[in-house]
Amino acid sequence: MKNLNSILIFFMVIAAGCGENKQLADDFIIVDVTASYPYKKLILQDFMDVEYIPLETNDEFLCQGNIQAVGKDVIVATNRIGGRDGNIFIFDRKGKALKKINHKGQGGEEYTSFVQIILDEDNAEMFVNDMYAKKILVYDLEGNFKRKLSLKGDFLFGEIYNFDQNNFICHDVLNENNFTESYTGQSFMFISKLDGGITKELQIPFKEKKTIVVRTPRDKDGNFFVYMPPSVYPIMPYFDNYILTELSADTLYKYSANHTMKPFIVRTPSIQSMNPEKFLLLSLLTEQYYFMEAIEKKMDFSIIDLVYDNQEKALFRYKVYNSDYINDKEAYLKSTPLNGEIPSCQYLEAWELVKDYKAGRLKGELKEIASKLGEEDNPVIMLIKHKKYR
Repeated sequence: MKNLNSILIFFMVIAAGCGENKQLADDFIIVDVTASYPYKKLILQDFMDVEYIPLETNDEFLCQGNIQAVGKDVIVATNRIGGRDGNIFIFDRKGKALKKINHKGQGGEEYTSFVQIILDEDNAEMFVNDMYAKKILVYDLEGNFKRKLSLKGDFLFGEIYNFDQNNFICHDVLNENNFTESYTGQSFMFISKLDGGITKELQIPFKEKKTIVVRTPRDKDGNFFVYMPPSVYPIMPYFDNYILTELSADTLYKYSANHTMKPFIVRTPSIQSMNPEKFLLLSLLTEQYYFMEAIEKKMDFSIIDLVYDNQEKALFRYKVYNSDYINDKEAYLKSTPLNGEIPSCQYLEAWELVKDYKAGRLKGELKEIASKLGEEDNPVIMLIKHKKYR
């Protein structure tokens, strides 16, 4: 089992009182991962826009709703087994089925599997990341092959995001924590959309590599199991910036479009001083709220959900609820981030929505959508978007 982590600058350690919740007037915030914080109850629709998209269901479009990319006009989705079946589904932004593509194979214009699909809607292209074959296949939105990016060097890019017209920002999963004994290199870099070559590598030192992965002892046959939290996002889009997280450092950084990097969050105590370590992971970033997890490295990964309120300049534990449900329905904020405008995207199973509709638990647009669903229909996609007033 692999874990996706990243490497960042070891910047500085800043002391903060354990009982102090208010923040200093700095460009970055300080999070004490050992402190106790008061609770705050939030309603998702008060600070984010929510859009529901029912995916069309037909005999050719039986899709489990694993959303890879959302653009202005199209949605790219796969089944949850991802590249193993090779199916790529293209829907429009209303959920109408447009195209089903499958180029899985051993040929030069085919992918053996994929871990991610990146949409470049401006150029009507999608990049299929065949990570273990160390290549990226580029197709148009009709599924026609355009070119192949061959990836050189000892890199496996597990996370790739559009950075600008010519480059992706990437994270190298050979820096995964279950291989820390043999890996000491950098893991954030930029690659060309034209040929896959590395155009910039971020030189970000750290003191000593730390791992969030928990391994079981080897059995008599030499086998062992590896466990990691489900939501580790070394690269997180945030409007026009990217937040970069190196779990071995104490500083999370904001990387901007003009290639400048500034401290965004500083955690304390230092990760280098903790045993067992307690890591700080980002869940979702909005203009007002920064949602995070403090995760202690144990077999069960003891998790404390934290949120920083950028207006109150204070930290809290939290619960967030979806107001489209009659009773308290907690909103899940730990999905894989999509892009700078849509920080979270998840699927709602049709059978669950039908059940909730019949029980009278839904209201508003979600109730109307559920009233037209069948239990075996494709999922409804829930986009959590930044408010348009920005």
